[in-house]
Amino acid sequence: MAQTLAHIPQPPRNATHDVTNQPPPLIPYDASEDTALLEGLRREGAGWAEEDVRRLGRAAGGAEAQEWGELANRHEPELRTHDRYGNRIDEVEFHPSWHRLMDTAVAEGLAGAPWADERPGAHVARTAKGLAWGHTDAGHGCPTSMTYAAVPALRAQPELAAVYEPLLTSRVYDPVLRVPTGKRGLLAGMGMTEKQGGSDVRTNTTAATPTAEPGVYTLRGHKWFTSAPMCDVFLVLAQAPGGLSCFLVPRVLPDGSRNVFRIQRLKDKLGNRSNASSEPEFDQTVAWLVGPEGRGVKTIIEMVNCTRLDCVMMSATLMRKTLVEAGHHARHRGAFGARLLEQPLMRNVLADLALESEAATTLTLRLAGAADRAVRGDDAEVAFRRIATAVGKYWVTKRGPAFTAEALECFGGNGYVEDSGMPRHYREAPLLSIWEGSGNVNALDVLRALGRDPGPAQALFAELALARGADARLDAAVNRLKKTLSEATETGARRLVEQMALTLQASLLVRHAPAAVADAFCATRLGGDWGHAFGTLPDSADLGAILSRALPAEG
Repeated sequence: MAQTLAHIPQPPRNATHDVTNQPPPLIPYDASEDTALLEGLRREGAGWAEEDVRRLGRAAGGAEAQEWGELANRHEPELRTHDRYGNRIDEVEFHPSWHRLMDTAVAEGLAGAPWADERPGAHVARTAKGLAWGHTDAGHGCPTSMTYAAVPALRAQPELAAVYEPLLTSRVYDPVLRVPTGKRGLLAGMGMTEKQGGSDVRTNTTAATPTAEPGVYTLRGHKWFTSAPMCDVFLVLAQAPGGLSCFLVPRVLPDGSRNVFRIQRLKDKLGNRSNASSEPEFDQTVAWLVGPEGRGVKTIIEMVNCTRLDCVMMSATLMRKTLVEAGHHARHRGAFGARLLEQPLMRNVLADLALESEAATTLTLRLAGAADRAVRGDDAEVAFRRIATAVGKYWVTKRGPAFTAEALECFGGNGYVEDSGMPRHYREAPLLSIWEGSGNVNALDVLRALGRDPGPAQALFAELALARGADARLDAAVNRLKKTLSEATETGARRLVEQMALTLQASLLVRHAPAAVADAFCATRLGGDWGHAFGTLPDSADLGAILSRALPAEG
């Protein structure tokens, strides 16, 4: 007998769309709530900045700043080669969220400001702020990093530094292109690589021709990968009569006219989508010599040392950001009768990631401390920084992609969906290993540092000696490293640098981290009690202690 609709039981309205077993929004959270970060800040001489770091961390994890990061990546920069009348302008338009991120970063001293701050620890404070503010978006860290790094390179030409340094160290973000000396603050970029050479910058073909005015040249050539093309000035490598040299190229000339800086196209990149990367063409482009002719690499290497530190910092930031996201998800998501965070295998994965994250953050702040003390005249720290920054750049940035992939997997299929935010972090991670020299370039740079002067190796082993006798596995690793170093070859450079990095990280954790963290790191990274993927810590590891230190408490 047929039933009418009135006799058929009706389910509750929208019953199939009830949301259960999904974590609540993480936002707002405190991006500075990281014990390793705050301990390192104090240890490396910038405890005076803790209140500012905490304030910025709360802002970074807030709804507004997180939305800025999401929107700046969704609405990518757009190139405008000409205005409506047909005039060449070569400008890049950014979403308003980009400008809000930049305004905050510059005001907080993440660009050139530390060079004008005489307080010991100023460079450490900047790095700690970067570790917190980087939870918003990685792309805008490019122009702030290059601006920070341009100052010591520009000092090779004191008369130029006298004009531009006060503006590069300003805390004012002034994005409109106009005469640099008429602005309240400047941003700096760099142009090194060309399509035929890449990292082999000595093969550059951009030509620099002297003019009748001393120190002023004109450039002709094509750069292959110049990020943040809306910066006010650029440090550029070109072939002068005396060899490869460094030049300062302003976008706007002193008379108010636009310098020739033809942006051929913006790169369609895997990640780092909020930031524009371009191919500029120079044609009678006016430039000022920085440092002597033929010493371009030596001059601009000061810039590279600083940006390499920022690569380490940003990789450590991505690790921490994705660990916080994965931990939040696991704390609230249930499966097989328990929260994911209570499941033994998931606890192992998260604890293993926590070890990697703490080691990266601790090394980053040690490198920042070395940089700070080096610029204040500490010769031992100059030598340590020379080798340890290249070692850290190689290893921490290499670990980033595997780390973010594992953190994404903690979400299951939810992590593979764009609105989780995890795919953006995953796409970002490989950049840090490529930027400022790929893995091979950094490994070879370590070999060169070792071969030219005994100072860097002595500084490294002096640092390792501070933990001598505290852990037998670490002592054995130091002895192995000495043997490997004595037999170093170019073919084995990656293996050598990996050993250096793990031994250095272990020594820092043995000295500064709780026993549970240091023991697990030494057992796995040095002692071999580990598999080939994250989540393979031994049963002896104190997962609870590691996780309670790493994951912020939630109400």
